[in-house]
Amino acid sequence: MPTATNQSGKQMNLVADIEEIIREQNVEMLHLQFVDIEGILKHVSVTTEQLDSVLNGKIMFDGSSINGFSPIHKSDLYLQPDLNSFAVLPWSVEKDYAEARFLCSVKNPDGTDFEGDPRNVLKKTVTKAYEQGYSINIGPELEFFLFKTDETGRPTQQTQDFAGYFEPSPHDNGEKVRLEIYRALKKMGFTIEASHHEVARGQHEINFKYADALSAADLATTYKWVVKTVAKKFGLHATFMPKPIANENGNGMHTNISLFDIEKKQNAFYDADDERELSETSYQFIAGLLENVPNFVAVTNPLVNSYKRLVPGYEAPCYIAWSAANRSALIRIPAMRGGATRVEIRCPDPSANPYLAFATIASAGLDGVEKEMTAPEELVEDIFSMTDEELFLKEIDHLPTSLEEAVTEFEEGVIGRNTLGEHVFNEYVDVKRSELDSFRTTVHGWELENYHTKF
Repeated sequence: MPTATNQSGKQMNLVADIEEIIREQNVEMLHLQFVDIEGILKHVSVTTEQLDSVLNGKIMFDGSSINGFSPIHKSDLYLQPDLNSFAVLPWSVEKDYAEARFLCSVKNPDGTDFEGDPRNVLKKTVTKAYEQGYSINIGPELEFFLFKTDETGRPTQQTQDFAGYFEPSPHDNGEKVRLEIYRALKKMGFTIEASHHEVARGQHEINFKYADALSAADLATTYKWVVKTVAKKFGLHATFMPKPIANENGNGMHTNISLFDIEKKQNAFYDADDERELSETSYQFIAGLLENVPNFVAVTNPLVNSYKRLVPGYEAPCYIAWSAANRSALIRIPAMRGGATRVEIRCPDPSANPYLAFATIASAGLDGVEKEMTAPEELVEDIFSMTDEELFLKEIDHLPTSLEEAVTEFEEGVIGRNTLGEHVFNEYVDVKRSELDSFRTTVHGWELENYHTKF
C-alpha cells in the first residue's frame, strides 16, 4: 500500500487542484453527499467559504433524521469528503457561477467511522479482501426506463419511445437524452464505454468503465443521480425501479467482479492452463456466490417489486447455477480472458444500495475462496426451457421468489450480518420488514379490479 508520506502528498496535490478549479469555475456551492441505508442520495450544502471546514471533516448533520442511521440521543455525525470524488456539476455551470460536490464517508464525533454508513461497510469489505491478498474490481451495468411526465411533472406510465434492443433513431427517441447524460457523466470524470437502447420499450443502458469496489459504488450512485437529473431537464422521468411495466423486461444491474492478486500482480481469476482459462480461485469464488446468494438477495434485490423481475421469460435469472457463457444462468463468465477475466452475477437490480450490494457480493465470493469451496458442474443448457423435473434432477434451486422469503433467508444466514455489521444488519431488516408490512396492509389496484364487483 502507499506510504503515509505518499498519501499525504497526494492529498495536498488534490486539495491544490480542487482550490484551483473552484477559483477558475467560480464554484460557490459545495454539496456534501452520502447515502442512507437504502442507498438514497442525501446532501448537505455549504458555501465555498467553508472549504477548510469541509476538507477537515468539520461539517456536522443530524443523523437521527436519516433512515437507518442514529437514535436521537446520539445524532451528531460528521462528513469526511473523498477528495477523489470532487466534481463540478455540469448542469449548474453559468457564466459566473457553478456548484460542485464531494461524496463523503460519515464519521462519529471522535473521528471514527460511523458503523451505520453504507460506504464504511464497503470499505471494511475492501480491507478484509486486502488482508486476504486481494483488491476488488467491479463493473456494474445499470438499466433504466424513461417515462413521460404529466402537466404537474409527475411520471406517467407512457414510455418515451417504443423502440427495441439496439434500435437506432427514428425509433429510439432516447438517443438525445442518453447523449446529454453521457456528456454530463464525462464532465464528472466517468469513462463511458457504450450507450444503447435496451430490450424493453423505453429502456436504456449506459455502460461505464469498471473501477475498484468503492469507486464503482460511488460511480453507480452518481450515475443514478445524473440520469434522473438530466432526464428531468427533458421533461422525462428516469426510473431504476426493477419492474415498472408488466410483461416487459425489467431493470437489472448485472455486476461484473474480479479479484486482483496483490502479491502476484495479476488477475486472480485467470489461468491459461485451465480448459476454461479460469483459476481455482475463480471457481471457489463462484462456489461462494452460489452457496450464499439465497442469503443476500434481500440486499441485491431489495424491493417487493424486485421479485416481479426475477421470473422466467424476461431474461432475468431465477435459478442458482453458473455457466461460462449461458445467459440464462445466475452467474456467467464473459468471454474475455487474461486481465479482463471476471465473474458476472446477473440477479442484482439497480434499486439496490450499491455499497451494500457490492459488499455482500464480494464477501460471499471471498467466503468461497477462504473456505476453498468447490463449484458445482457448469450448466450449459437453457435453464428457462427446462422442466421442473429436469431442474430437480440437476439439483438446481430457485432464488427466493418474494422479498418476504428473501428477508427471512437474510436473517437466518450469516453472510449479511458478518458483512454489514450489527447496526446496519438490524436497521436494514427493520426497514424491509416495515416495507413488507406496508405492502401487506395496502389495498392494491389488482384487488379492486378483481374483487370489488365480484363479491
